[in-house]
Amino acid sequence: MIKKLWPYTSGYRKWIVLGILCSGSEAVFELLLPLVMAKIVDTGIPAGDTAYILRHGLLMVVMALISMSLGIGSAFLSSRAGQGFGANLRRAQFEHIQKFSFQNIERFSTASLVTRLTNDCNNLQMSLMMSMRLMVRAPVMLISALVLAVTISWKLSRVFLIALPLLAVLIVLIIRNVSPLFGTLQERTDGVNLVVQENLSAIRVVKSFVRKKYEEEKFKKRNDALKAVAEKAFGFVVLNMPIMMLITYGTIIAVMWYGAPLVQTGELEVGLLSTFFTYITQVLMSLMMVSMIMMMITRTIACGKRVAEVLDEVPGIQDINESGLTVSDGSVDFDHVYFKYNDGSEKWNLQDIDLHIKSGMTVGVIGGTGSAKSTLVQLIPRLYEVQQGTVKVGGRPVQEYTMEHLRDAVAMVLQKNTLFSGSIRENLLWGDANASDAEIEAACEAACAAEFIHRMPEGYDTDLGQGGVNVSGGQKQRLCIARAILKKPKVLILDDSTSAVDTATDAKIRQAFRTQLPDTTKIIIAQRIISVSDADLIIVMDDGKIAEMGSHEELMSNSVIYRDIYLSQQEGVSLDA
Repeated sequence: MIKKLWPYTSGYRKWIVLGILCSGSEAVFELLLPLVMAKIVDTGIPAGDTAYILRHGLLMVVMALISMSLGIGSAFLSSRAGQGFGANLRRAQFEHIQKFSFQNIERFSTASLVTRLTNDCNNLQMSLMMSMRLMVRAPVMLISALVLAVTISWKLSRVFLIALPLLAVLIVLIIRNVSPLFGTLQERTDGVNLVVQENLSAIRVVKSFVRKKYEEEKFKKRNDALKAVAEKAFGFVVLNMPIMMLITYGTIIAVMWYGAPLVQTGELEVGLLSTFFTYITQVLMSLMMVSMIMMMITRTIACGKRVAEVLDEVPGIQDINESGLTVSDGSVDFDHVYFKYNDGSEKWNLQDIDLHIKSGMTVGVIGGTGSAKSTLVQLIPRLYEVQQGTVKVGGRPVQEYTMEHLRDAVAMVLQKNTLFSGSIRENLLWGDANASDAEIEAACEAACAAEFIHRMPEGYDTDLGQGGVNVSGGQKQRLCIARAILKKPKVLILDDSTSAVDTATDAKIRQAFRTQLPDTTKIIIAQRIISVSDADLIIVMDDGKIAEMGSHEELMSNSVIYRDIYLSQQEGVSLDA
């Protein structure tokens, strides 16, 4: 895991090295201070040598100031290195996630990916910061204090033969019990994030169905599950401190018990005994820090594995070559294509699709719910990879293009219209970052969006809020269509994206397509036949297959499915009238 994550310390390794040196040097100066104090107590005070006392006292002040400066430097450097490492790791994960196919994202779930980008990364950067300070300081303090204690009195140092093994055994037992719980803790955090994400993204549905109590219960269940694991995990962790303190004070009492006679017999001076007490505390506190580090590393390993899983995930769809090939025209061909979302599934979602669309054509796609209309068009920009057959755009298989060039030539307006926080202008510029005001205006006119934009208080600079909450569903659809038009694509796909507008507006948008995008291939998925009745070609989908193809008149004569849909919609219009 360290090998996997170490590259993300790039740019901050000198700070790591300097921070470690500062931390180690700070520990050395702290260890030397008690020895200077012992000289004052055992030599300066008995002799009444004021100059000696002042000289060594000044030396202690200087050493303390140096130690403090090194401590501040260590804290600053570790903070800088940790924050930089965390930023690199989050950026690497985010950039890698952008390459994921839909299957990759579904494997992790959105909530889990958010947790790994935030909670897990925060834990890793905190671990680096703490490690730079404690993983150097604790061993240096432990070994050095132990050596110095032995040099002062071998007899008294034998107390460590009992204290240290006892502490080691207790640390191992605590870590063994807490280690598996940290992995579960992160998984339960994913669960809580999932509930929160679903609730906030669908808050209008929750309120309209009066499901507040149900959502609260669902959150409580996940939250209680997280709390239970956290209590169990950190219950073991908090045991560490009282056990450590018990052993520490027990050791001090033992040293006092056996050290007092040594002072009385003259084998040990009072100053050295006092120094020995200091080293006892430092040895045992260092061991305590080691135990804290071990438990921190246990959780860090769990978080690190989760982050490494994201970084190691191989995107389901990748560029086969890095050629600069661009899409020449908007022709689309499906050559006996078979596709299913799950490779292990027995049923094909699309079966033997053989379809040839010339550049500039307007194609309508009609079919019942679950007939795979959306699945069909999502293969064109290679959002999914076909298992059998070939999808071609511009006369070439989609795999021959880089995804950037292919998707730059294909614009999609999906069923779920997505806008981002920011102004209307900023959202439209997703279509073309260099578009002029005139081009933006023309695209909005074509999408019938200009009329409501001009009524807004700040026009194109009006803030849409998160997800476009400040506009209606129909307005959101028209803005998404304008954004796609601004892209000037070779292929324009509208996946039921005029369902929230009236038929008159729908007709205006289609007319604008014919006049403003004559060379662009338009593929329109619709529920209303009137939305595709004037298309050059209408495809009728049924259970993942092309049931019929033809013009409106041909399908009215030859297709039972198409005719039934048309008559049912005409009947609905009559009832409404």
